[in-house]
Amino acid sequence: MSGPIRVSGPATPRGRLLLASGLTAAVALFLVTVPLHRHWFDLNVYYGAVGHWLRDGRIYEFTTPGADGADYGFTYPPFAALCMLPMTLVSWPGAVTISTALNVAASAIVLGWLIGPLVRRQGWIPWFAFTVAACLFALLEPVRDTFSFGQVNLLLLVLVLFDAWLLSSGRGRFAGYGTGLAAAIKLTPAIFIVYLAVTRRWRAAATAAGTAVAATLLAAWVAPGASREYWTEALWDTDRIGVLAYVSNQSWEGVLARLVEPLEPSGVLWGLGVLAVLAVWAHRVRGAAAAGNETAGFALTGVAACLISPITWVHHLVWLIPALAVLAESALRPDAPPARRRTRLRTAAVVHVLLCSSLVWLWRFDSTGVGGFLGSNAYVWICLGLLIALPLRDTLPETGPAPAGGTARRMTGQTER
Repeated sequence: MSGPIRVSGPATPRGRLLLASGLTAAVALFLVTVPLHRHWFDLNVYYGAVGHWLRDGRIYEFTTPGADGADYGFTYPPFAALCMLPMTLVSWPGAVTISTALNVAASAIVLGWLIGPLVRRQGWIPWFAFTVAACLFALLEPVRDTFSFGQVNLLLLVLVLFDAWLLSSGRGRFAGYGTGLAAAIKLTPAIFIVYLAVTRRWRAAATAAGTAVAATLLAAWVAPGASREYWTEALWDTDRIGVLAYVSNQSWEGVLARLVEPLEPSGVLWGLGVLAVLAVWAHRVRGAAAAGNETAGFALTGVAACLISPITWVHHLVWLIPALAVLAESALRPDAPPARRRTRLRTAAVVHVLLCSSLVWLWRFDSTGVGGFLGSNAYVWICLGLLIALPLRDTLPETGPAPAGGTARRMTGQTER
């Protein structure tokens, strides 16, 4: 055994307070002055669409022009619109305030679940560790964009990770409701239902699928016209989603679109790539389940979702956050060889820096050539690397998300089989 890793820091309470305050101030100054603010564009789409729905009865007709020249409308299922209806009761500033508050709460929950066990295991001072982690979290471009677009992905991540915590803490009989609700709000999280089935969590998979179907049927009962329009027309209209070749689209489809722009990418190549990703993903999540590493299984599923979705805007990459947590945890294992620790710690640091860098935007207007191919798809390469090489089997028992003050138990291979 090599012994626990000790991360150096101030030894006195005053030193920790000064460092935490300075780091928080520096990050806040950076966020206010450097990154582009998206002016809550997506929230404006939600707000305008549900308001249009109440006035005219047609939610999928509402569109708003975007920075890339495309017109953007409401692209989520009708159940999402039902969830967003309370926004019509408040003013636009009120909607912005509520969106920001919900994303702050979601961020705190995600951090608590993902790094809480690591903080307790390492014996770090909780308030100081969470402050540093929150600053690193806030610097991530997907997180910054989620806040400034007014997006919902952090909220969906909380719903999905709640099921991960239930499964990893021996409460699997209650799992599935969060994933089902997330899939009813947005189609991307539906892959987590497939994950539950692939890893033979039949009860949780059935609960998730049943919850998603029930929520969808509720929306169809409340808004039959909107449901008919979505499932027969809007869902299949890819022009509503955005320009596939736009550099913010960090999916496999985005890679193909940028390669052949202005032509349409090959559907056959996209399908073959998706099948390859799903084959690797299925193999790796079974390995994660056999190792009892529920967080890694959910993390790999989030990575795969980003790759196979036709559109994965940069802010959708919040689904990579669990993978970053798994990578960091594996780098700080007390019984791993020192060389492996250092390699994984460097890898985690490089991935974090790249996801904070806004690197892909350097090729916003020209992604041609070898440099453009590599740079404009940088986040796709990160996704592929995480899918293939995310550590699974040599993690410690307490790896699943756990609430503050709780302890996650290792899930055996027989749990929820």
